[in-house]
Amino acid sequence: MSIQKLENALDLRKQHGKEGLVFQGCGGDLQEWVDGVNNLLTEACILKNGAKFEQVTEFHMPGITCLLFPFEDMGEDLDVGKLAMWRLRTYDTFGAMWLSDYVENRLGGYEAGQEQKKPECPLIGANGNIFNIMGIAAKTLKRAGMGDAAKEMQDRVTSSGSYDEALAIISEYVEPVTAEEYAEQDESPELEGY
Repeated sequence: MSIQKLENALDLRKQHGKEGLVFQGCGGDLQEWVDGVNNLLTEACILKNGAKFEQVTEFHMPGITCLLFPFEDMGEDLDVGKLAMWRLRTYDTFGAMWLSDYVENRLGGYEAGQEQKKPECPLIGANGNIFNIMGIAAKTLKRAGMGDAAKEMQDRVTSSGSYDEALAIISEYVEPVTAEEYAEQDESPELEGY
C-alpha cells in the first residue's frame, strides 16, 4: 500500500467521472488511517475477497489533512451499497464524503462544463424507511428544479434489489447531510416538511 501526495487539492476538480471516499481531518500517522479504514471496511463486509485500498491519496486543505480512497480498480471487491450505509452511519465519527460531493461542496465544483452539483438533502438521522428516504430525496431534487432526476431516481430505487442498493442510488442524486447542516444552507420555512 502506498500513500500518494497531491500537491494541490484543486487538481481534484479535474477528476471527472471518478469516485472515491474522502476522509477529512486525518491527524497523526496516515498509514494508520489507511490500515484502520481498510480494517473497518473489511469487518463490515464492504471490502471483499481480501481486497484493500492500495493507492490512497493525501491532500491538504487549510488546517486539515485529507485522505482520498479511490474506487478505481476496486470492481466487485467493493460493495458500494453497504459503503453508502456505512458512510451515513459513521458520518458523525468520520465526516467522510464521496469524492464528487467533496469537489462540489468544498472545492467549488468540477472544471467548467462538467458534472451538475448534487443538492444537499437532510437524510442523516431521518427515519430509515426507504420510502421515507426516497421521498425526502425526491422533494429535495424537485425543490432544486431537478424534477426529471427525481422521477428517474424513484424509478431506479423502486426497481432496485436491496436496501443497500437503493441507498447507493439515492446517494448518486443527493448529498446526504444532517437536518442542522441543511438548515444552515437553506433557512427556508419549508424545512419543517422534512
